[in-house]
Amino acid sequence: MKTKLLTLLAVIVVAGILFAGAITRDGERIVPEGEGTVRLDAGDFEAFPLPAYAAKCVTDDYKSYFVEVEPGIKVHVLEVGSGFPVYLQHGNPTSGFLYRKVAAELPTNRVRVIMPTLVGLGFSSKIPASEHTLENHVRWMNGVLEQLKLTELVYVGQDWGGPTGMGALALSPELLKGAVLLNTGFNAPKEEMDLSRAHGIVKTPVVGELMMEVFLSIFENLPRMQGDPDSLPADVVELYGRPVEESGNAKAPLAMMRMVTDGPDHRTAPAMREIERYVQGLDIPAEIVWGMNDPILGKALPLMKQNFPDAPVTETEGGHFLQEEVPAEIAAALLRVMDQIELSRNGGTNEAAEGTR
Repeated sequence: MKTKLLTLLAVIVVAGILFAGAITRDGERIVPEGEGTVRLDAGDFEAFPLPAYAAKCVTDDYKSYFVEVEPGIKVHVLEVGSGFPVYLQHGNPTSGFLYRKVAAELPTNRVRVIMPTLVGLGFSSKIPASEHTLENHVRWMNGVLEQLKLTELVYVGQDWGGPTGMGALALSPELLKGAVLLNTGFNAPKEEMDLSRAHGIVKTPVVGELMMEVFLSIFENLPRMQGDPDSLPADVVELYGRPVEESGNAKAPLAMMRMVTDGPDHRTAPAMREIERYVQGLDIPAEIVWGMNDPILGKALPLMKQNFPDAPVTETEGGHFLQEEVPAEIAAALLRVMDQIELSRNGGTNEAAEGTR
């Protein structure tokens, strides 16, 4: 009897080790394939025909294409409109589609809205978990801006789109002319702390995988992050989750949560310190639009005000993904920033801006 129990225990231990090894695997690179060509002023890019569930969420005048920034690293880009470039960067675990409602509020004859998707999410390339570093994401997104041959832009960022976007612009500082800051952060931690209880839990190996990949779905829990949970209905949750979950490598959401700094010695902290220095040296027109009901970053507004002390602030009832709840407020702030840029260029008159609204 004792021998049987020991054998059973050994089997359970081995099975547990094998299971832990399986769920903590690094994952593989998955490279998406497009079809056809999208022609832009910057050149020809690989077109990506959107699947029906995604295509129904945007208008027919959207362009959908890949920018291959490194061999096998393809960034999916949505864009619509023409005119002054506006670079809108989402975060974890959504995609460029997060800004579709904001784009709908903008005059497409005045604004070229560019919405790239972070590597690992949406329809962009999927990568091993170990390759999810802030330095990599910054370099890849800067590669997108370079290949699109932009000479100037206004930037909007939220969640990881904050550090990633500003980090990318720090490598090409001549591009940034104005900014709208949403729920995000640019400051490196000076003491140990977890951004949220969930971030503290998932950083533990195996425990994080069990929580994020076995027992729960980060996508199904997105409505809980909102001021109005109904702002993320099932079809929108599918829009963000399905490309990741069906890709064959769904490691990105957990890997990106583990990228979040929990103290000054975290592996992401040095890159965050560089981004913080860049942001605090900016002198550009800027506005802040904040979701006060964001359970993760709602209380971080004072830090953002310190980074942009002269920026007007719009406090909203939105949650973490405020683009889904208050797109009109974000678009209005963006247009005001553009007006300031044009006003300074026109020597005190913004007739050009008013005439194209």
